[in-house]
Amino acid sequence: MRIIFSALLTLALFFAANAQADPTGVADDMDKYVPDKTLLAKIDQVRQTVGERTSELVFTAMGFLGVPYRRGGSTVESGFDCSGFVRAIYQETVGQILPRNAAQQAAATEKIDRTDLKPGDLVFYNTMRRAFSHVGIYIGEGKFIHSPKPGGEVRVEDMNLSYWKHRFDGARRVQPDAQETRSIQALPTAEPALR
Repeated sequence: MRIIFSALLTLALFFAANAQADPTGVADDMDKYVPDKTLLAKIDQVRQTVGERTSELVFTAMGFLGVPYRRGGSTVESGFDCSGFVRAIYQETVGQILPRNAAQQAAATEKIDRTDLKPGDLVFYNTMRRAFSHVGIYIGEGKFIHSPKPGGEVRVEDMNLSYWKHRFDGARRVQPDAQETRSIQALPTAEPALR
């Protein structure tokens, strides 16, 4: 699906660029390749929606700076553990309900390379000598926001600090359409604190 979307977006951009240079010849060519004239509008709408969603996720997450850590917490009133924080941000911002713990969130999302990280993506860490024991939300420029440990508060961290660099476990992207089918329904479980 992503390859098809990328190809259509490239084709649309090519035709749009050429239409500005030579509006008479390209419009006829575009009719041959894009019979549904609303396709270009739909592609642009998807691009704008993704950009708005990412900005809104980061903006919302930053609004929770200072909320205290609480094991098993998933609301601003009770405090958050790491996965409760991520889950609350996605649910409040885009209406997606992610699984409750970090390992389940990793399993329900699409693996991406660290170099492909975009604001709103999830970053996972091995903080308990087990894979995917901690999660945060990437906010850009090598930084992420998370709820760290007892006594801590929601805060921004630099992924390049030695502690985080050595414990990085992978990056994932939440897919808007795939969430319902890939989400793991589980009873709420408490997220262990960092050690």
